Amino acid sequence: MSVVPALPAGSGVVEPPAPAVDLEEVVEGELVDDDELLPATAAPAKPLVDQHTILYPGQAMPTAEDGPRYTRRDYEVSEETARRLEEESAPHNTDRNYRNQRRLFAEWCDGMGRVARPCTTATYVEYCAHLIAKEMAPNSISTYLSAVRTWMPDDKKPGTSLARAMLREYRKNWSKRKRVKKAPPITAAMARAMVDTCDLRHPIGLRDRFVILVGRKALNRRSELKQLEVADLLVEDGGVAEWVAYSKTDQDAVGEETWVPADADDPRYDPVAATRDWLNLLHRLGVDEGPVLRALTVAGTLQSRATATVSGDSVSGDAINDWIRGRAFAAGLPNWQDVTSHGLRRGGAQEIADAGGDPTKQGRWKAGSAVVKREYLDRAQSRAENPWLKVAAKRRAAAEEQG
Repeated sequence: MSVVPALPAGSGVVEPPAPAVDLEEVVEGELVDDDELLPATAAPAKPLVDQHTILYPGQAMPTAEDGPRYTRRDYEVSEETARRLEEESAPHNTDRNYRNQRRLFAEWCDGMGRVARPCTTATYVEYCAHLIAKEMAPNSISTYLSAVRTWMPDDKKPGTSLARAMLREYRKNWSKRKRVKKAPPITAAMARAMVDTCDLRHPIGLRDRFVILVGRKALNRRSELKQLEVADLLVEDGGVAEWVAYSKTDQDAVGEETWVPADADDPRYDPVAATRDWLNLLHRLGVDEGPVLRALTVAGTLQSRATATVSGDSVSGDAINDWIRGRAFAAGLPNWQDVTSHGLRRGGAQEIADAGGDPTKQGRWKAGSAVVKREYLDRAQSRAENPWLKVAAKRRAAAEEQG
């Protein structure tokens, strides 16, 4: 850079005025100059290594400068992918419950002046205590806490050990005070009585008969009945092959076939005849694909699903419960108000266990399920070995000798 000497005083030469300085331009210029000098003056980049890093001989330490340069395209998804993500996050069954439970947690946090997401472990424990104070069922509290924790970012989830310990103690006291009321099992006699209320000349009667007979023999969960599609049913003379695309114990949707054998005693109670009759009726209604269970009008036509958003042509689990409970009421069953579609699964599983079988595979429980052992196998064995049965057998033997 050349330097211009200052003019001597009194030289008679008038020095030109200094040009106006635009401070904004100077600042911008300085910023550019600083940027150009940054590589030479900045501190060395911090190596990107951790306990899992392995360097080959002669390999340089990796730094941030070696990493990828992401742009917006690396974070964007296509419209098709966005649609699928929205469908996946739609409030189906458990997801809908989780959304409601997370909303309640957020409202509680707001009222308590706490941050809802991501929450601290202290907030998580305090919320557990809040639910316990409301005397909610332990299983419900566990579900609420699960909804909250899975809502948190992966790297900022609250600790669970204290909340679990608190809930464990509460569960002990809860079991002493209250006994969980379960849906009564629908026995074979109850199922036949319910089928007897079905008018087989009417579409609603054909639908409900199908649900009762096939749902009970396949040990279907309510969610499995709801998701069942026409293509999932293969009718043969010897039985019905039902494809269960996914279930509570098959979250990866591997799928599993369940065989429902025919009942030749009476066509009215035969699951094969019930399936054929219902599928034929659906065909006459113009339904050859999609959900098997459909909402019907009193006249027996398909209900309009134009306003349905998430469920589409599918019916809700509550609707299936209403069908089953309505048949229990029509059949005059005691405690009909407690009957639900889960009773089909419980009743079928218990009948298998009472006959000396194992309902595990038929009901798609995990191998060695503690639920099956406790609720069905042990119960069947306990009743079969009841000492009063020996007393009754002895009495019968004595009566035969006297007769």
